[in-house]
Amino acid sequence: MTTAGLLLAAGGSSRFLGAGSKLLADFRGRPLVQWPMLAAFSSGCDEVAVVDGALDLSAILLPGVVLLHNPNWASGQATSLRLGIEWCRSQGHDRVLVALGDQPLIPSTAWDSVRLAEIAPITAASYSGRRGHPVRLAAEVWDLLPEEGDHGARELMRAHPEMVLEVECPGDPADVDTVEDLERHRLGAYPPG
Repeated sequence: MTTAGLLLAAGGSSRFLGAGSKLLADFRGRPLVQWPMLAAFSSGCDEVAVVDGALDLSAILLPGVVLLHNPNWASGQATSLRLGIEWCRSQGHDRVLVALGDQPLIPSTAWDSVRLAEIAPITAASYSGRRGHPVRLAAEVWDLLPEEGDHGARELMRAHPEMVLEVECPGDPADVDTVEDLERHRLGAYPPG
């Protein structure tokens, strides 16, 4: 059984009113999107892919990470998730761990906690009882995921709570949407593990 890591980073950063994209903003010495990329790559995933769209991330891609481009990124997150799932199928993976490119404080240990949890159709990280990323999706649920709209597995988890296992994880699942978010999270501790 093989597991892919999938980072969704195709959005247009519409709420980030600073200069440029939030994904390229300096965050503790590297572009913000490299933190979740590094966490995914440092975990025990067999392969890691990043979906870009509004912004070409090829110049800052970490070695060994696969880049998938979503030309339909403006149609919503579901199109990026679908593209990643199709890549997982083509690579022969049985499970995928999905996270977002704007969550730099989720460490690789959280990825591994979700990856190594007991088998369930859907396994979600939990931070002090609050569900977050990464989310592990078994191949058996891939066809149940939305094909359009600006959401991923959230609706599926709401509709089928019996499929979901939550795993308490270390880290901070806060995302960076605004310049203020970036400044607030720049000052904290580096993500562990």
